[in-house]
Amino acid sequence: MSELVTGEAVALELRPARLPSRALAVLLDLAAALAVYIAVTIALVTATASLDRAAQTAISIASFVLVLVGGPIVVETLSHGRSLGKLACGLRVVRDDGGPIRFRHALVRGLIGVIEILLTLGVVACVASLVSARGRRLGDVFAGTLVVRERVPVGEAGFVPPPPPWLAGRFSGLDLSAVPDGLWLAVRQYLTRMRQLDPQVGWSMAERLAADLAGRTGTPVPPGVPPAAYLAAVVQERQAREARRAFGAGAAAGGGPGGTTGAAGAHSGPAPGYPFAAVPPEARGAGPSAGPGAAVPGVPGAAPRDEAPRDRGVSDGPATGFVPPA
Repeated sequence: MSELVTGEAVALELRPARLPSRALAVLLDLAAALAVYIAVTIALVTATASLDRAAQTAISIASFVLVLVGGPIVVETLSHGRSLGKLACGLRVVRDDGGPIRFRHALVRGLIGVIEILLTLGVVACVASLVSARGRRLGDVFAGTLVVRERVPVGEAGFVPPPPPWLAGRFSGLDLSAVPDGLWLAVRQYLTRMRQLDPQVGWSMAERLAADLAGRTGTPVPPGVPPAAYLAAVVQERQAREARRAFGAGAAAGGGPGGTTGAAGAHSGPAPGYPFAAVPPEARGAGPSAGPGAAVPGVPGAAPRDEAPRDRGVSDGPATGFVPPA
């Protein structure tokens, strides 16, 4: 990932295009340009058959410049950085700050591209792209542009797992106004990728993020709450608040009380998708599949799942996923 900073000091994470995809896009563009040039040449030869040799040569040179040099410049300007080859490969040319390119950017890229792509058969462009940290050729360096990938594989878009049901509504009173967007992004990226991490590494990362988040909110992490579950619960609380703010009260949880309890109460069992991060790596082994009457994982001294409601005089009914604290 490449971090670009916009004029508003907003950091954008973009994936630069590498040499193979850029080379394929250039080949497709050249094939399309050559097809157009051949068609234009045939039409001009037929139309200028009565002219002398000098006029035909001048018209041929002009058609070559207009089609193979001016054509890509016009296409990139009108499409804001997406030529035919880049569109097929899922690429786009953007400015260094992530904005769309203009005519001057496309003009500089096109003129320098004649030298480093057409005249040198792409050798200079390949060497410059391999040397550059972000895969830029000389035209991109002089124009202040960057070729990025627009399409990201679907598998990379992770799913943020919901928190355990016994944390439903527990963080509804947190002040989340001081949490920066960068920390929210880091927490979401950890939650979506924690299945791919080593248990010990993932646990330490969750502890650091939970400590940073607790410092921003001014409220320490409750004792006995695993850090990954704490992060997921706070993220869900933020999403519930945004949903209530956008769609009204009760919309975040389908009309549930307080908006948050109803959202998590739909999961009557253990939160799906949680790997190692719900309990410390050294305490794994007796997971949530220990059967009825098992204690809540990660909370020392918590009452069993099935027996606690009956001991407190609560009548049998549909499972809500809520376990009173010990």
